[in-house]
Amino acid sequence: MSSTPPWDVHQLPRADDGVFLVTGGNAGIGYFVAEQLSATGATVVLGSRSPSKAEAAMASIRTRVPGARVRAVQLDLADLSSLEAAVESLEVERLDAVVHNAGVALDKPPRRETGDAHELMFGTNHLGHFALTWWLMPLLSTAPAARVVTMGSFAAKSERLDLDDLQSRKDYRPKRAYGRSKLAQMYFGAELDRRLRAAGSTVASVVVHPGGALDSLTPSRPPVHVRPTSARLGTAPAALLVQGKHAGAWPAVRAVLDPAVRGGELWGPRVFGLRGEPRREPVWNHLTDASVAARLWDASCDLTGIDLDTVTG
Repeated sequence: MSSTPPWDVHQLPRADDGVFLVTGGNAGIGYFVAEQLSATGATVVLGSRSPSKAEAAMASIRTRVPGARVRAVQLDLADLSSLEAAVESLEVERLDAVVHNAGVALDKPPRRETGDAHELMFGTNHLGHFALTWWLMPLLSTAPAARVVTMGSFAAKSERLDLDDLQSRKDYRPKRAYGRSKLAQMYFGAELDRRLRAAGSTVASVVVHPGGALDSLTPSRPPVHVRPTSARLGTAPAALLVQGKHAGAWPAVRAVLDPAVRGGELWGPRVFGLRGEPRREPVWNHLTDASVAARLWDASCDLTGIDLDTVTG
């Protein structure tokens, strides 16, 4: 029998010396990742575009986790030129993990662009995190066994990348563009680990997804999230298939903390990949296509002006 205790999402291991960055840690799943990591004694930094929303999130975390060591940095993944200053403002000597969680999801036209003229969802969700990793790598490499945890999406499972139209210029459909932006993130997470292993790096890259995570099944964290009574009653049947965002955070939290998690793995909810405690699952077939991942990597370098190989290799 294994001497390793089973993973308990309600009794996380201590990580008092850990320093973790959660992008988009002021709301949604990212907030719950930050709250749960704060309960381990670690220093948790929220990356947020909005200082006021970050303040509200930190106040909520401190209410739930007395003595929480949580702070924030202003981070706008849609503005690539701002990322160097954002990383400098971390003011840490090392980083034990970053959770690439922040994201934009649009559900209707028109197509929008970042200030760098990238389609907003692809530019923020994928290219922003791609570039941020370059700036963070010196801090990650200083830690003894750092992790880059990329938050994918179940929506990406049915999507395929169009490598000739990554920016959705020819055919823009918002929900498809969102799914493809998350798929690009997941390809990046997998390819990053391959390149880190080839370089003999101590940094590992893990891909996770939250399954089906609904606001209506998420516990209240005022003022960050307030769940009305009507939502609790109306979504009871859905709870058989999906879950709240607090549970959607579990795979990412385990990927940060569990020493048994390895680079290159995919983690998601236990029950049909939609709900339940986190487990390792087989990497989706299309994510194993190294040629697509390599082409996306090269395109990402061109679009961001960043050669990530200079720090991974």
